[in-house]
Amino acid sequence: MPDLPTRNDDVDWDRWPIADYLAENYRDLHPSDAAVIAHHSAFYRRLGPGGIGRSVEFGAGPNLYPLILASAASRRIEAVEAGAGNVAYLERQIVCGPDASWLPFHALCRRLNPGVPATLAASLARVRVVHGDVRELEPGGYDLASMHFVAEGATEDREEFGAFCRAFARCVAPGGHLVAAFMENMPTYRIGPVSRWPGCPVDPAMVENVFAPLTRELTLSRIDSDPTLPDYGDSGMVLLTAVRS
Repeated sequence: MPDLPTRNDDVDWDRWPIADYLAENYRDLHPSDAAVIAHHSAFYRRLGPGGIGRSVEFGAGPNLYPLILASAASRRIEAVEAGAGNVAYLERQIVCGPDASWLPFHALCRRLNPGVPATLAASLARVRVVHGDVRELEPGGYDLASMHFVAEGATEDREEFGAFCRAFARCVAPGGHLVAAFMENMPTYRIGPVSRWPGCPVDPAMVENVFAPLTRELTLSRIDSDPTLPDYGDSGMVLLTAVRS
């Protein structure tokens, strides 16, 4: 019998290796993230400063740049995260002041979209951290939802990947906006020397199949793999924008 895929509830997300993850991915501004920021900045510029009343970062993790991007348009941002360590990290960044390593991310976001608040602290002041399960979010509760590397990194099961994506889309009211980034073809992977985490390999066609029935104005693009990042086995990133139908 083949091994059953690891599903989200099989994983202790409180043990997410935050220090290793940040060191491998976000202590420097890598070209792939600069490309995501450029793509998303164009999306947020269309919405205008303060044009969104309430947005959500769906599975925020310890990544600050999606919150910085959203601060250009959102008057209130909820960062919903299940892992206790990630929640504590986000709260420290807001209350005690952000790590200096995030300053280049803020500078690029602001250069590409002047609607981003002038300081990183001011961007984060719009954020409220919520310790919770994104699958339990109220349908239609937000004007905009953002998701970065969550659905394909929460499970090895293709059906559960689809369920995460549908929950993401449905937490936005009809006519609301969706923006997301996915690791392309990323298998189960390691962070740091030993920790192993689930991955569900996805490609643009798989992402389109999930979102097309739920959205209009769906656009997909991709970024090639980034040799400056650790080799997690992925082939790049898939980027999405859409309007909830």
